Amino acid sequence: MEFKSKYLQGVYNTVEKRNVGEPEFLQAIKEVLESFEPVVALKPELEAKGIIDRIVEPERFIQFRVSWVDDKGKVHVNRGFRVQYNSAIGPYKGGIRFHPSVCASVVKFLGFEQCFKNSLTGLPMGGGKGGSDFDPKGKSDNEIMRFCQSFMTELSKHIGADTDVPAGDIGVGAREIGFMYGQYKRLRNEFTGVLTGKGLTYGGSLARKEATGFGTCYFTEEMLKCMKNDSFKGKTVVISGSGNVAIYANQKATELGAKVVAMSDSAGYIYDEKGIDLDVLKQIKEVERARISEYAKRVSGATYTEGCRGIWSIPCDIALPCATQNELNGEEAATLIKNGVIAVSEGANMPSTPEAVEAFQNAGILFGPAKAANAGGVATSGLEMSQNSMRYSWTFEEVDAKLQDIMVNIFHAAYNAADKYGVAGNLVAGANIAGFEKIADAMIAQGVAY
Repeated sequence: MEFKSKYLQGVYNTVEKRNVGEPEFLQAIKEVLESFEPVVALKPELEAKGIIDRIVEPERFIQFRVSWVDDKGKVHVNRGFRVQYNSAIGPYKGGIRFHPSVCASVVKFLGFEQCFKNSLTGLPMGGGKGGSDFDPKGKSDNEIMRFCQSFMTELSKHIGADTDVPAGDIGVGAREIGFMYGQYKRLRNEFTGVLTGKGLTYGGSLARKEATGFGTCYFTEEMLKCMKNDSFKGKTVVISGSGNVAIYANQKATELGAKVVAMSDSAGYIYDEKGIDLDVLKQIKEVERARISEYAKRVSGATYTEGCRGIWSIPCDIALPCATQNELNGEEAATLIKNGVIAVSEGANMPSTPEAVEAFQNAGILFGPAKAANAGGVATSGLEMSQNSMRYSWTFEEVDAKLQDIMVNIFHAAYNAADKYGVAGNLVAGANIAGFEKIADAMIAQGVAY
């Protein structure tokens, strides 16, 4: 990897040496630093004050053992993580992920990206992320409760409403948040807004479940309107995944006039030419927690195909990757382009490989990067924090309206930053730069600790 800037090259070389065997983290660092080339050229004070040297290094990285007992009395040991990446503009904020793929590299990549995403929302939130290699699939409610309580027993030492406010992510929904919040409250004897994504009976926010999927569509709609004088209306959409992000992206895209024809889970994907019946899908995924293959058994004309990657072979106007990192590669991007895709927005975190992003940009496809397009979830978490601080709650419509405003503003911040630094239309660079400038200004103002 070579940068034009000697300063950026030196920073990347240091990161590479310090983080051997962490490909996801290095991928995220490389993508972001590439965007900073025009900024560094115009702002020599960034090097003089070591801003980028500091921003790539987490303020704190915590790893801990999580021991728990299953229903048969067997003891299991998992790893828990929390990265408190940057607090220049507010308390650390970012989700907790329970998935076998969780490791130091994944947590650091997610935390690094979260810094810029949170900055883009305009809300006072720093960046953090956490999780465990625990897999909730196939576990009983009691096993998940015991794991969550053990996990929070350690994590509670490091978080707080004005220090670090975790949320949910892959494998961590309302059930897991409830178990963790209950344990935190027992240990600390306080009722505070230390977690977001809480249930409505104990401080949660309306529209939080829908927020990331809705927000991705609000961003995409503004991108289509501003850059192509177009909209979702009449478009065919393919969405990977079938968790909260994908389900509510489907709902909002449909409300905006599109037809969603394909969705997936980790085992395979469904195709329904008439448009996915969202009520059936919600029953399968949210109520029964079953595999998406059930959909094809219940809906006439729908088909199921083993293997989730094949979903990108389905022709569509708009693609919304909403499953997991690096799920869409260069070859699959080429297939989407060949089949006539006009816009791609990332509902998941870093779902497109660098080769895929390059292919979309070279083909002139509108591309909404994750840190901008999927910021709706953390934006609404920030709104939940505000409501908790006020001991007050807004209506669904009020939260949704604020979310839409935030997502429209994020698009224009990224669009304008790209134009300002000579990379017009490149929303990847624009989002990175717009998020970075706010953090950098705050870091300069706060000085260096000796």
